[in-house]
Amino acid sequence: MKLAVIGAGNWGINLVRNLNDLGVLSHVAEAVPELRNRVLSETVDIALLDDYRPLLDADINGVAIATPVPTHAAIAGDFLAAGKDVFVEKPMAFTVAEAEELVERARQHERILMVGHLLLYQPAIAWIKDYLDGGKLGKVFSFHQERMKLGRARASENVLWSLGVHDVAVLLHLCGCEPIATSFSGHCGLQEDIADDTYLHMEFPGGVQAHLHNSWLWPENRRRLTVVGEKGMLIYDEMAQNVTLHRKSIDSDLQNKDQGEEVVFEGSGQPLRLEMEHFIECIRTRNIPRSDGQNGLDVVRVLETVSDF
Repeated sequence: MKLAVIGAGNWGINLVRNLNDLGVLSHVAEAVPELRNRVLSETVDIALLDDYRPLLDADINGVAIATPVPTHAAIAGDFLAAGKDVFVEKPMAFTVAEAEELVERARQHERILMVGHLLLYQPAIAWIKDYLDGGKLGKVFSFHQERMKLGRARASENVLWSLGVHDVAVLLHLCGCEPIATSFSGHCGLQEDIADDTYLHMEFPGGVQAHLHNSWLWPENRRRLTVVGEKGMLIYDEMAQNVTLHRKSIDSDLQNKDQGEEVVFEGSGQPLRLEMEHFIECIRTRNIPRSDGQNGLDVVRVLETVSDF
């Protein structure tokens, strides 16, 4: 198998390292000379290009795209039309129309289209999904997701599009469907039209609520998911890589119950390697990826409702 990486910047270099370690990396396309030199220092026998377009006709199985978000749809579409399997980093596109076009193009050309929703490959998320689907928390009332830090402010996308895409993908995955209603608020402090701090609220069938807080202008690095159910509460601490079950609830008589807490899962914290292995396996087996084009489209559909921020 031969795979190419398009874009070797801050995140793309991680794709380069993982695919190189997995023995499938054959080409890297990167326009910036300094970034090409970094690739050269970390790999051997890899063809380096300053333009991705020659790869459209190259003898490769697929590509992993980690270019700036506004270029995702065009580059991914070109490779799908060229008959290559495609992994594209999140978000797959800036509009629902672009995302729908990519899904249709992958279908027409019978190509794998996988979106880089990294947290779906975090073992803790898979564990929580099984736990909730098994009814062990009873009726789920609400999800509360936080991803905040003093981060890198963007000029072309707000903090929800920058930091919250993974979280939206997780919330849709855990709920198993798209929301029936959304509301959003954002604060633009650093730039006039780009929100630094956002709150997204989603309502799902059955009355389940999900709430997401994102900020790149925050004093602490906080990455946490809380699930509130009738039989207890789960807290996934992404930084500690563990899930804690709080056996706390309020019964039908409105009496509090507290039977303590317990760490019920501890993970490895290597989702990118698992994600790349999944992409390779899907290319080999032609199975639908966990984060396929439709999954990416569902996420973009939610994000487009707040595209004015």
